[in-house]
Amino acid sequence: MFTGIIEELGEIVRVTATAGDSALVAVRGPLVTSDARHGDSIAVNGVCLTVVEVGDGVFTADVMGETLRRSALGALSVGDPVNLERAAALGSRLGGHLVQGHVDGVGELISREPAEQWETVRFRLPAALSRYVVEKGSITIDGVSLTVAEVGADEFAVGLIPTTLKLTTLGAKGVGDPVNLEVDVLAKYVERLLGDRLTDARGPAVTPSEVA
Repeated sequence: MFTGIIEELGEIVRVTATAGDSALVAVRGPLVTSDARHGDSIAVNGVCLTVVEVGDGVFTADVMGETLRRSALGALSVGDPVNLERAAALGSRLGGHLVQGHVDGVGELISREPAEQWETVRFRLPAALSRYVVEKGSITIDGVSLTVAEVGADEFAVGLIPTTLKLTTLGAKGVGDPVNLEVDVLAKYVERLLGDRLTDARGPAVTPSEVA
């Protein structure tokens, strides 16, 4: 479990293809590796990865083909910066919101509107995720916990303060760049619970073929 508060900007130092369509990725991150051990979890651009080896400020992690296909990690190259966060410790402050490190889909940056103290940045998101995004709710973009400022049919906007622009990859993203999206897990649980209750109250769902 993570909080969406980025600890440092890391760098991809090596990507090695392994069996099938998976890869072994090496990431430089002096801070997050300072106490890392084999088996620890580190979020890379919002994707929870398991540490395989660690040394000299670099950790390696296996990335399955499924993860490469369903997240923006597959588009990363050597030298690319990445947002890094270690798993949250019990008893620590929850500065962002509960983040699982399980990417729900890939979004696309569609516009940036600079202002004096912040930027309004808009993203397009997959249609299946739009129902989980609400104004003033939480969303994770490349591992960064953010508050939704505006919501449209297939897009949403967030406001990025100078600290976020400077200390995360979002400050350098351009129009058309892909981003990892994780919606608030609480929204998905609520949907499932309410769906079950509605089904129980109304009886089994009726399929079109059963309607005479």
